[in-house]
Amino acid sequence: MLVIPRSHHADLAELTAAGDGLLAEVIEQAHQVATVTGVADTGYRVVFNTGQEGGQTVQHVHAHVLGGRPMTWPPG
Repeated sequence: MLVIPRSHHADLAELTAAGDGLLAEVIEQAHQVATVTGVADTGYRVVFNTGQEGGQTVQHVHAHVLGGRPMTWPPG
């Protein structure tokens, strides 16, 4: 699942610099998604891809909520 803010911020760095509380709201929404989809109890991962080498392909910040299976380490 994705959590996508309506206001435009190109990436996580830009969202963080805005300092308007939107980052906290995105994280809260990610937790709500995890709860509604049933993965909050067993565990989930929230991922922001930032920059080309970070895997970002869409220039609008969004959070990936991953769960429903064991997450391996290291990722990628």
